[in-house]
Amino acid sequence: MSNNKFYTPDGFTDQLPEICAFKRKAEGQLRDVFAGAGYKEIETPGVEYCDIYTSTGLVKAEDLFKFCDQKGRLLCARYDGTVPAVRFAANLYKDEPLPLRLFYIENMYRFNQMGGGKQSGFTQAGVEFMGAKGAEADSEVIALAIESALAIGISDLQVSIGQANFFEGLTEQFGLSDDAKDSIRRAILAKDSVTIESVAKEAGLSANDRATLLMLIECQGGYDVIDQFASRVTSDSAISALNNLKDILDIMDEYGYLKYITVDLGLIGSEGYYTGMIFKGYTYEVGFPVIGGGRYDNVAEIFGRKMEAVGFSMSLTLAITALMRQGVEFTKEQASAIVGYDRSIKGARAKAIALARALREEYTSVILDSSGMSEEELDQYCDLNNIPATFYVNEGDEE
Repeated sequence: MSNNKFYTPDGFTDQLPEICAFKRKAEGQLRDVFAGAGYKEIETPGVEYCDIYTSTGLVKAEDLFKFCDQKGRLLCARYDGTVPAVRFAANLYKDEPLPLRLFYIENMYRFNQMGGGKQSGFTQAGVEFMGAKGAEADSEVIALAIESALAIGISDLQVSIGQANFFEGLTEQFGLSDDAKDSIRRAILAKDSVTIESVAKEAGLSANDRATLLMLIECQGGYDVIDQFASRVTSDSAISALNNLKDILDIMDEYGYLKYITVDLGLIGSEGYYTGMIFKGYTYEVGFPVIGGGRYDNVAEIFGRKMEAVGFSMSLTLAITALMRQGVEFTKEQASAIVGYDRSIKGARAKAIALARALREEYTSVILDSSGMSEEELDQYCDLNNIPATFYVNEGDEE
């Protein structure tokens, strides 16, 4: 017989009280950052129709936790925050003037995505800036992502930014077929220089053009990387993408956040989703980005409202895992005081209740002992649990 009743499902974990306390505090800090920048919180259902992900091509069906409702309609657990937010903006908020600034902090569920700190069930926080375009809007979202990481204690942060349109323009400039383009895209995502060289050579590209493609996985930096590629491209869309990145760097410098930024033109994103700037935020001790975002101007139109959009999300669960591995201590929160009473004395309980209520106005947390501990047992309990103050009522109503 299985002992599953003693364990959690794969990809899901229980959280200790000190982790929960830190997480709730972090959620409050993130709400302060988002609301402070003028973003409004929304809450979407934990269950969606599968169609909002699968029929749009935004998520693979095998990545969803799927089940049926009583009418046989296929549902799924919420996969991410962006798609429901866009659905929300295109329907329930369709008459609201643009631009829209929305944020969410909700639990997400992804099938068979775990390991290295990832969980199948996790908490994600994010913002969606809809109805605005250009480097200023892109930079606002990147800056918010950086501020969010700093707010919860991630100080060792690297944000890599790329541009989906640069790859599109570059492959157009080189006259690559769709098949060759797809092969090279996959090879870039896998950092596979051998395949890039092989496919590019087979497509008849010159040695200089092949070298340019290889630079996508080899070159990361700042303005220098943009300059290196600028001398090699002629495509209008590729040049425009480089100018967008340069403008973003200029604005990040004005924010004071340039030190966190690295240009990585090998960051090209999933085909058909991102339409401009893309970025990922990393910290050490986890093998995946804790932050991801970018521009996705074509998604809202799927839901019937045409508007540009840019956003980011942070896996709060993964960020906390990183902080734990980095040695951040999560304080075990204890009560500040405990009040006990002698059950044999009439009126002692009422006095203890009144005392606990009064103390709660002064202390952050006060326990009223309901287990009947003696004064000596109460002192021992406080010592074991690091509770600094003990009160014991052994007087009652006067006869």
